[in-house]
Amino acid sequence: MVYSYVVQKGDTLFRIARRYHINLESIFSVNPQLRTQSYIYPGQVIQLPLVETPKYIIQRGDTFYDIAHRFRVALTDLLSANPGIDPNRLMIGQTIVLPLSQGPDIVDTSSGYGYIEMMEDIRLLGQRYPFLQIDSIGDSVLGQAIPVIRIGTGAKQVHYNGSFHANEWITTLLLMKFLEDYADAFTGDGQLRGRDMKALYESASLWIVPMVNPDGVELVQGGAMPWNPYYAQLLEWNHGSRDFSGWKANIRGVDLNDQFPANWELERDRREVSGPGPRDYTGEAPLSEPEARAMADFTQSHDFRLVIAFHTQGQEIYWNYRDLEPPESEQIAERFAKVSRYRAVRLPESDAGYKDWFIQQYRRPGFTVEAGIGTNPLPVSQFRSIYDDVIGILIEGLIV
Repeated sequence: MVYSYVVQKGDTLFRIARRYHINLESIFSVNPQLRTQSYIYPGQVIQLPLVETPKYIIQRGDTFYDIAHRFRVALTDLLSANPGIDPNRLMIGQTIVLPLSQGPDIVDTSSGYGYIEMMEDIRLLGQRYPFLQIDSIGDSVLGQAIPVIRIGTGAKQVHYNGSFHANEWITTLLLMKFLEDYADAFTGDGQLRGRDMKALYESASLWIVPMVNPDGVELVQGGAMPWNPYYAQLLEWNHGSRDFSGWKANIRGVDLNDQFPANWELERDRREVSGPGPRDYTGEAPLSEPEARAMADFTQSHDFRLVIAFHTQGQEIYWNYRDLEPPESEQIAERFAKVSRYRAVRLPESDAGYKDWFIQQYRRPGFTVEAGIGTNPLPVSQFRSIYDDVIGILIEGLIV
């Protein structure tokens, strides 16, 4: 059995599957044309398979919390599936819906991840873990807030960021999952991969900017739509193709990791890209883009001991910049390599990147971690193996 669904603004197949707890392959099975279609658009009618939702009859002593725990259902999903039921006034014999759920975890690592998913997860994480400090470092070109989350109270300040490049959105998922695992460990026994996270919480303050480039990530996830103010230019810059899955730049076609004042002119000349496009255009000047300016201002307003920018792919750790890095940078990179399967690499030619600028500006350890291996965008099916590699780096960065 199937039913018709009218695509709404902001929908992607990943989001529809997640919202209705439908396997993505099931959507393709009843909409075979979607396998080759690069995007869906508002007003389009697609078919969704009907999923029979199990029911549960309330017993004496039941609470929503106990039911959620017993059936491995997220409490928020249970509440959403039963909007007409007061959880404080459950009645014996009452029937409730047991929704399909990813379980008690908030961050879903099984499907595509964009700005909408991230913002909702940040909201839910803030509710579950009120000790998280949530703020914004500024806005994107299209006015979307760029969130930052702080966890920890220690004097040592550390910063991680992800999704400078739009098609590397899986780095946002890595950081968000680590944030959840860290917060969960802190409220539990404190252990995460054999490390005492309660001790690290007291010794270090970690500031995470999980998605530097929200406009670009949304472009990769959902394609260019006519209401986008850059719609015509985006199609032109993308050589007429509606497939934006390989797009690295921000919404104005500028590579945000080529935007920093660290020999920017050399990088511009090396790239030899004359105008906006999917990748490698440095912009008209350093920090011309609001996302890059926000990152620079945010960094300058803190006293970071160390920063790590997460990118994909290559399973490599870059730690140097024109011999301006402190001697300990290579030693730290080797420590990162030992807790992952990655290689510490001295990069011969790299300018205008966030890591480059940080090292030049502060003479402190700065790193680029190229997570995973393959062709960008890396499939979410690789998430678990990538996360198992980089979680050691994420924890070690709080220790060194």
